[in-house]
Amino acid sequence: MNENLFASFIAPTILGLPAAVLIILFPPLLIPTSKYLINNRLITTQQWLIKLTSKQMMAMHNTKGRTWSLMLVSLIIFIATTNLLGLLPHSFTPTTQLSMNLAMAIPLWAGAVIMGFRSKIKNALAHFLPQGTPTPLIPMLVIIETISLLIQPMALAVRLTANITAGHLLMHLIGSATLAMSTINLPSTLIIFTILILLTILEIAVALTQAYVFTLLVSLYLHDNT
Repeated sequence: MNENLFASFIAPTILGLPAAVLIILFPPLLIPTSKYLINNRLITTQQWLIKLTSKQMMAMHNTKGRTWSLMLVSLIIFIATTNLLGLLPHSFTPTTQLSMNLAMAIPLWAGAVIMGFRSKIKNALAHFLPQGTPTPLIPMLVIIETISLLIQPMALAVRLTANITAGHLLMHLIGSATLAMSTINLPSTLIIFTILILLTILEIAVALTQAYVFTLLVSLYLHDNT
């Protein structure tokens, strides 16, 4: 079967209806919960990781910034589980879609910026003009800082999309090469298959790292505005 290289990035459909929403809602169902007083090892490890991640991200925030802790922890868990599920065969990774990543980045960035203008308007405006700027450069620097502020959500979304998409494409190419070589040269096939296994391990690390980087940058934007 001749499959397009980018076929895995096309939004799936079920009976002609888009299934992306169901796929996006699926990862939270995989997070185990417990109704018992004493948790098992899996839930205990999960809670320890969540507390550790939350502590690292919230350590630099004041009381107002820590009100975002639940949202940021939910964000990193969602992105991480979505990225990991996308590594399964015949699966779909929603974070390879720029539209979805922008839908996450823009509201979070806008909320942080609006909070900064509401609570610390002088400091927020001071970011547009660094102290000690020569007078002739003031208009240019204001324009540059404004553009820098406006492209922050785009940079967030593009970074996540590019890293996840590049890894998936590379795995697709190496997997296709492994199948093609399996009928030609067995030693070469074993070498390429070993590379594919190592790349899969790397992609697992990238999936978790990109979730952390995305959430950490949102946390830094929040810190600058609270």
